[in-house]
Amino acid sequence: MVAITEVSTLKSAVISRSTAVSQISLILSGTIFLAVMAQISFPIPGSPVPFTGQTLGVLLLGTAYGARLGFSTVAFYLAMGIAGAPIFASGSHGFEKIVGATGGYLIGMLLSALVLGALAGRKWDQKIKTVIPTMIIGNVIIFSIGLIWLHQYSGQSWSWAIEKGLTPFILAEFIKIAIASTALPAVWRLVAKR
Repeated sequence: MVAITEVSTLKSAVISRSTAVSQISLILSGTIFLAVMAQISFPIPGSPVPFTGQTLGVLLLGTAYGARLGFSTVAFYLAMGIAGAPIFASGSHGFEKIVGATGGYLIGMLLSALVLGALAGRKWDQKIKTVIPTMIIGNVIIFSIGLIWLHQYSGQSWSWAIEKGLTPFILAEFIKIAIASTALPAVWRLVAKR
């Protein structure tokens, strides 16, 4: 049985010995996971920001991997997309995605992974009463940076930025938070039984 009190993240609970090969493998598999989640993408009429599965991917990955590895994985994902790999929403890529309307959301995902991982390192992902606020914090980071960026990029009013960059996503984000908030404690219970 794994003693949960001795580990700080799911990654360290499952992979107790960390090597360069295991770290690289986790970064690559995490990047693939984020790329797949990004392909769950639907345009929102009138909005330059599509609905994607990326935020759920970041919530799960940042928490499971911890601060350093989660941040590194999202950074690698962004670097690969900038370099031309078609791994952003709907198979898009390029530096223009980082400096364009959705750039703030992508940068927000990077910072969110860092914060989520730090909170997971304090065991906030192990119980439902702490994992829900953790997931909310992660989403607030993504959407706060995304909205600030969208507002600046578009030159539109704050009400326009909120209407196009937040309002259409609220219900879906609550569902993603619910999925992550139930999945993580459940996985911890399985790990504890090993």
